Amino acid sequence: MSKFIRITLARRAVSCVAELLEKDAPRTSAAVWQALEGGPLGGDAQHAKYARNEVYTIVPRFAQIARENTTITPIPGDVVLFDFAGGVLDSAFKADQGIDQDEGGIDLAIFYGRNNLLINGDVGWVPGNVYATIVEGLDGMAEACHDVWRSGSVGERLVYERLDPADAR
Repeated sequence: MSKFIRITLARRAVSCVAELLEKDAPRTSAAVWQALEGGPLGGDAQHAKYARNEVYTIVPRFAQIARENTTITPIPGDVVLFDFAGGVLDSAFKADQGIDQDEGGIDLAIFYGRNNLLINGDVGWVPGNVYATIVEGLDGMAEACHDVWRSGSVGERLVYERLDPADAR
């Protein structure tokens, strides 16, 4: 049976549902599912500077996850995980987000529009693991994500949680 997660922009009260891609990204899907076992996981929402149509949050590293089902050109509806070691993220950003300097963090991202390219001027290509796909609510989430870009992310939280199978689809 498929597993689903709900992804919410809390302040904007907009959610979407994503199906885990357990066949394409088994390790990443399992790590995220296990991390959500204790309850929702999320943090301050950020809109991408480089990638284009991406909203993400950084959470403490809950696992070391090797690359699988990677992309540098995510499409609308892709739910992507990036595992950033301690030295990769900018120190001012880590301080702002309360991320341990040595431990690094996990970036949980959703892509809501086309023409994304995962390249960063500081580190080059930034492949991410596509571990889920949004199957419900992408249009509303895309509108809310665009508002994060236009109106700002201050006070917004991006939250991931397991969806009870009885509530899915």
